[in-house]
Amino acid sequence: MRLRTLFSTAVLGAALAVPVTAPQAAAAPPGCDATDADIYAAPPAAVTGNPGDLLACRPAKLTNIPGDVPMKAWKVRYVSTDAKGQKNIVTGTVAVPDAAWTKGGSRPTVAFNPGTLGSGLQCAFSKQLAGQYVDMYEGGNLQLFLKAGFAVAATDGAGYLNGQVHTYMIGANAGHALLDIVRTSRRIPGGTLTADGKVGISGYSEGGAASLWGAQLASSYAPELNVVGAAAGGVPGDLKLTAKQLNGSFFAGFLADALVGLNAAYPEMPFTDLMNDKGRRAIEDVKSNCLFGTLAVFLGARVENFSKDGLSLERLYALKGPGGVTWSEIVDRQKLGVDIGTPSSGATYTIGFPVFQYRGWLEEIIPHETEDATRQAYCEAGINTTWKNTYPTEHLSTDWGAAGDVTNFLGDRFEGKPVQGNC
Repeated sequence: MRLRTLFSTAVLGAALAVPVTAPQAAAAPPGCDATDADIYAAPPAAVTGNPGDLLACRPAKLTNIPGDVPMKAWKVRYVSTDAKGQKNIVTGTVAVPDAAWTKGGSRPTVAFNPGTLGSGLQCAFSKQLAGQYVDMYEGGNLQLFLKAGFAVAATDGAGYLNGQVHTYMIGANAGHALLDIVRTSRRIPGGTLTADGKVGISGYSEGGAASLWGAQLASSYAPELNVVGAAAGGVPGDLKLTAKQLNGSFFAGFLADALVGLNAAYPEMPFTDLMNDKGRRAIEDVKSNCLFGTLAVFLGARVENFSKDGLSLERLYALKGPGGVTWSEIVDRQKLGVDIGTPSSGATYTIGFPVFQYRGWLEEIIPHETEDATRQAYCEAGINTTWKNTYPTEHLSTDWGAAGDVTNFLGDRFEGKPVQGNC
């Protein structure tokens, strides 16, 4: 019954998800006068600059954050780094509340990655926050951060520029984009955020995976950032386990997003040429739809039906690309909690700040096994981890049900309060 109810909500959302005219924003400060077209323009052949460099910005009115919180906000275009170590360009939103920060030190910033929005260019979080398209559900979460006095640096994630495809669930892309938008937020002309401000990382579902990737990469990729905590919920830590559960389910659209996102990040690997006519149409469906539309199109779909040879997930994983690398190896690179440790551990990914992980008791999309295993991996690595799995909610409603706890957890970290994990 829960699945049918959620899917009905999805179909209704798809019907309501229509473009609307973008609201007018306040006049830009000097040097922050890009057009909307400038923000989302296709990337140049070669991207120059350093990670976090601000390439363009424009003021924005965030009509999809409820409560009319007084703030200044901007859309931004900035330099980041992809999973192959190459520079790329990402877009996002920076919002700073007008109310003064009164809890000591400089105003802190929450680096935020939204949950799944879909891969169509119109689905970019920065466009949806500004009311240019309505098919998202996290405006209330950002409202809580802003009302608490935190600045928000919300990345769209890689792949929302013209001509691109979102690289859904690619860990390094997501983690780098999250950390880099914090750097960018401090370079906005007329902005007030400073380099010494504390940083918290937050996200749910796709955003939860991005949050933990940001946490794992922070010390090596952005050591100058004072990251003091990370919150991550509904985390698909093991994509293979998650894909197995999604295949043929009500929520197979998430698997479609992931497969097309993997292809976007690794176009040299075998994929498009394997597709039959149905598979080629499916790729275009992923590229054109947002969350609810994708769920509707792929209701109950099985991956075996989209390739010429009826390839299962296991057979897809076994396929090799240049140098003999397999899809299995690439998918395994996205697994969270691997080779992690404390700063003195010598691990590849070190985390020296507390982490809050959570899931709903009635979670029906992400396998409990992978969420629980990610938490266990963090605990076994000695990372200060707080875990909560007692929300009486399913996948989507856990995002809202936990929002107050997430805000309080990060607020306590910004104020320097100690926390004892419950591993």
